[in-house]
Amino acid sequence: MLTILMTAGLLTISVSLIGQTAVEKAAVMQPINKLFNGMKLGDSSKVHEVFASTVTMATIAIDKSGKPAIRYESTIEGFLKAIGTPHPDEWSEIIWDAKIEIDGNMAQVWAPYAFYVGKKFSHCGVDAFHLFNGPDGGWKIFHLADTRQKEGCNVPKEISKHFN
Repeated sequence: MLTILMTAGLLTISVSLIGQTAVEKAAVMQPINKLFNGMKLGDSSKVHEVFASTVTMATIAIDKSGKPAIRYESTIEGFLKAIGTPHPDEWSEIIWDAKIEIDGNMAQVWAPYAFYVGKKFSHCGVDAFHLFNGPDGGWKIFHLADTRQKEGCNVPKEISKHFN
């Protein structure tokens, strides 16, 4: 009887932790979703809201000579300017299969993405976000790294069909 009660208690705790984790993961994804929405709208102020006061960014790609290269940005000013500068087509960055890890006030999100300018495919890769849940109670991005390529992209059909 004691074994049955202990098992039932552990199952109840496990189910409650799973629900809590889903809520926590949704909270972590909120600034990321807001970032992509702001990019689509060309709204740099909306994008700026999701970042911490100090941010680092990095892009890993193949340079013009065909070698792997990393480009660092120590601020988001150039990124915000690019988003806020009027452009004729929407910028749509779509992620899928996001892997979210949380440890206290730090979270990490790793997700493949596809980037479209209007209906035209531009590039794909992986986004790697690091977020901090600060004293204001909201998750903020403090580091963003991505990879970029134009070939070898395995964009799910349910995403790509909206842009063809």
